[in-house]
Amino acid sequence: MTTEQLIEQIKAKKSFLCIGLDVDLNKIPQHLLATEDPIFEFNKAIIDATHHLCVSYKPNTAFYEAYGLKGWKSLEKTIQYLNTNYPEIFTIADAKRGDIGNTSTMYAKAFLEDLAFDSVTVAPYMGKDSVEPFLAFKDKHTIMLVLTSNKGAFDFQTLSVNKQELYKEVLEVSKTWENSENLMYVVGATKAEYFKEIRKIVPNSFLLVPGVGAQGGNLQDVCKYGMSDNIGLLINSSRGIIYAGNDENFAQAAVEKALELQEQMEEILIAKFKSLRV
Repeated sequence: MTTEQLIEQIKAKKSFLCIGLDVDLNKIPQHLLATEDPIFEFNKAIIDATHHLCVSYKPNTAFYEAYGLKGWKSLEKTIQYLNTNYPEIFTIADAKRGDIGNTSTMYAKAFLEDLAFDSVTVAPYMGKDSVEPFLAFKDKHTIMLVLTSNKGAFDFQTLSVNKQELYKEVLEVSKTWENSENLMYVVGATKAEYFKEIRKIVPNSFLLVPGVGAQGGNLQDVCKYGMSDNIGLLINSSRGIIYAGNDENFAQAAVEKALELQEQMEEILIAKFKSLRV
């Protein structure tokens, strides 16, 4: 999927919502446990119910790898279902990979070629040759961790390097890599005050923003400082949507929570972009 196609979908749905599919068998409705593949059945129900309210789904691969081969098969079935039934949806493999070049090449092939995700998250700690293999895939995107929403983010990401914070150095250097136009960046919603500085370095890049909802991030603050002229934001919510209900009506509960965010996003988009006003 190209960036232009993603922007078109955002404008059509008046939403830049990404729903995280972080499936924990201890949290899903009990009646699903009797099915052959509870993880896939849960995902399918959430996707069918909410696809019109979001532009992206983001399975965190750890929640599938934890269940071994069965979990991986559920992930494979989920992405195949999305690509077959909702090809307009932007898919993110939240895998946080990153290793020496030949290993990264294999990670990239696994997620972007074999599973056919539109994008994959990566960790940049090992530098240029660990990220560029992901960037080599045409019309695919590499979403690099920059400033995360966890408490430990301050252990390293804001330390001074070359007279500026490390996360800024990561952003600056990444722009020099081959095919850097295929880069997006992860910036936590709980770090809203940093978005203004980030936009000085990457004014037009898309930012994947976790932390709205269960982690306490504020949508309005993120948009105030982080939205670009081409929108440039994917706001992720996982637990706050998919676990809104835990009975047989769980999918409808997810719809209600997703709709709350979508309606807020619609207001923000209409206020910023005159072309979207009815």
